Order: sequence, then structure tokens, then C-alpha cells
Amino acid sequence: MLRSRFLSGAAAATGAAAVAAPAAAAQWEYKFGHDMPVQHPLHTTMVRMWREVEQRTGGRLRVAVFPQNQLGSDSAALSQIRSGALQFTCLSGAIIASVVPVTQIENLPFAFSSGDEVFHAMDNELGEYLRREMEAKDLIAMPRMYDLGLRQVTSSTHPIRTADDFANFKIRTPPSKIFVDAFKALGASPTSISFNETYVALQTHVVDGQETPYSVIETSRLYEVQKYLSVTNHSWAGWWLLANVDAWRSLPSDVQDVVREISVKYSAIERRETALANAALADKLSRRGMIFNKADTATFKARLTAFYADWKTAFGTTAWNSLQKVTGRLA
Repeated sequence: MLRSRFLSGAAAATGAAAVAAPAAAAQWEYKFGHDMPVQHPLHTTMVRMWREVEQRTGGRLRVAVFPQNQLGSDSAALSQIRSGALQFTCLSGAIIASVVPVTQIENLPFAFSSGDEVFHAMDNELGEYLRREMEAKDLIAMPRMYDLGLRQVTSSTHPIRTADDFANFKIRTPPSKIFVDAFKALGASPTSISFNETYVALQTHVVDGQETPYSVIETSRLYEVQKYLSVTNHSWAGWWLLANVDAWRSLPSDVQDVVREISVKYSAIERRETALANAALADKLSRRGMIFNKADTATFKARLTAFYADWKTAFGTTAWNSLQKVTGRLA
């Protein structure tokens, strides 16, 4: 509880600093919420981004930043962005999928070998298709995604070396069907839990482990409640910067252009900062006491043949073909 209060207090202070009022009142005062702690590159980047947007629009658009699910869980943020209670948010495809199912394609296990490969897909044909699908559901996505990194499996009970180690393993996943299906196929027992509830779920052994990138393990202090880190690189994680359709369309075109331009600029900055952070974190987490092992991912992939066939059908030909132009044949 003390940890939560400390982070929330720090977050509120940081968010307030990001939106210091200029002399003139803003014409549009919007809110932006996300799920990361204040130490994470996503938050620090968003603070800088919205400050620059305010400056570039002459103070007409002012956006207050609320980190660490202060405005509600990721699922609540999706509801709020659709209703207009929230004007901007960052959400993963796994969360957006409850409205636009094809956005889960970014999380397809073992599809992407690196962040660069993901961005080649998402900055071009596949990403353009996904943005059109989101706009059809009144979700306005900015041109570039933000990076969280490749996901790793952590555990409080035992290392995950092969697929056999997933037997009876209770793993927290995001509230997304693709993650649940994937870990069931691997032999685990997945439980969907909102990220803001994950630390307590691990601490109280509701679940044995979880799977997130290095930066999340560090900034959310999951090393305090997890002993083993198995390097699986099994799935990529990132965010779409979304706007509520009515709030977005109420902005004049010149303000929209500024938001798009600045969001692209800061996506590049956030990707770079996240990559640098993740590169240094393996050693740091090891020094914090986590025990590392490299997983035999070939044993994982061998169990996913039927899974790929099912999701190829679910995503449809257009998305699947765009994906395979970057990844090569999956199914």
C-alpha cells in the first residue's frame, strides 16, 4: 500500500509538472492516461510529448498526463476512450482487441524476431490496415506505435526451460484471447489479470508467474515477487496512441497535424529509450537476484501448429498476408 501511495503521489506530481498552465487559457483541455509507472520511458516520453504539443499549438491544446492506471484499468481506459470520458490513451492491441479483434496480431507468439521487424510491419502495410480497422470502430490511432519490448516469462516456483515446464503453471496474461489461447496450447494455466493487479497477484501466489518485457519487470518491481526469469522473447508488446473520435474531430486540422507530427517524433524517442533500457536490464535484474535461463523455444513452437492455423482464420487473409510479408510463412 505504501509503495502504491508513493508511486501514485510521484505520478501525480510528474503529471502536474507536464501541464503547467501558460498565461492564456487552453481552448481544449484533455486527459491522457496510461498503465506504466512514472519511471518507465513511456511515461517520461509522454510528459515531454504533450508539453511540446502545448507549446507548438500556442497553448490551445493542453493534455494532462495520468500514469499507472490512475484513471482506471486498461479495459476501463478503452471504455473511456470510446465514450469520450478520456480523450487520449495508450493501449496494446491485446486490449483493443475486444473492439477490433485483428489488433491482437501484434502479439502473435514467435512471429517477430526483433523490434525492428515489428516496426517494419507496423509502420507500413500491416499497421495501416490496423489503423483503418480501428477508425471503423471510432478509434483514432496515431501513425506510429510505441515500444514495450519482447516479452519474457518470470516465475516464483521454477524456471521455464522447455514447454514441459509449463505443465500446471499458473501464469498471468493480459485480458486477451490470443495470450490465453497461446499459453493453453503450451500447456500452462493462464489467468487474465489487469496489469495494475499483477504485483499483488504474484505476491499472494494467485498466479505463479507472468510474462512482460524487461522494462516492466524492472519499473514495476516484479523482481521482488519473482525468482526466475526465462528468456523466451515469445511475443512483442507495444502501444497504440489512441484518441477519442469526437475529441479528435473537434480539433482543427492544424492542431491535429501537430499532434500527429509530435507523436511520430516521440515514438522514435521512446523506442530508442526503451531499447537502451531493455539492453541494460538483464544484468541489472540478475544483480537484483533473479535467476536467468535461456528457454528452448523450439519446444514451444512445436506445440503451436494448430494455434497458428486457428488464428490465421481469425485474422483473415489481408492481415495475415501483410504479416507474412515481414515475418515469412507462419501457417
